[in-house]
Amino acid sequence: MSDPCMKMVLVTPEIPFNTGAIGRTCVALDLELILIKPYGFSLDEKSVRRAGTDYWKHVHLTEYDSWQNFLETRKPPRDGLYYFEEHGAQSVFTPDYQADAYLVFGCESSGLPSTILDGNEDRVFSLPMRNPLVRSLNLANVATAVVYQAMRTQLSG
Repeated sequence: MSDPCMKMVLVTPEIPFNTGAIGRTCVALDLELILIKPYGFSLDEKSVRRAGTDYWKHVHLTEYDSWQNFLETRKPPRDGLYYFEEHGAQSVFTPDYQADAYLVFGCESSGLPSTILDGNEDRVFSLPMRNPLVRSLNLANVATAVVYQAMRTQLSG
């Protein structure tokens, strides 16, 4: 992966099916999947492999013990981090994503912790939902929609 490439970052994922499905998307798009511990499951669970089907072995996977460990090790530039939350003030359609962007998603039950979001409010984006009856969308669906939107801005830029 010598060219700049977007990365999907899952912070403390809880549902193995979502992680497996996102891993499959990463394989399809040749993206790195970064997982931040702790997880709500074991990566060797059948359900992770089942959701990723036989592609899981091809996932370019990097794991970190904590968000702080990720920041210290990877040293991502602040403007290369894009956080996605249900109540983000900006739409996913707003930014021109960097070619080496880190697309950061939180866990299914509570999203990204405030310790990550505090001071980064200008970097928080949401996927629009028109019907107020829907409280949230599936993480794998959101991550897939976001990465394709981010890639679209690269193709049109």
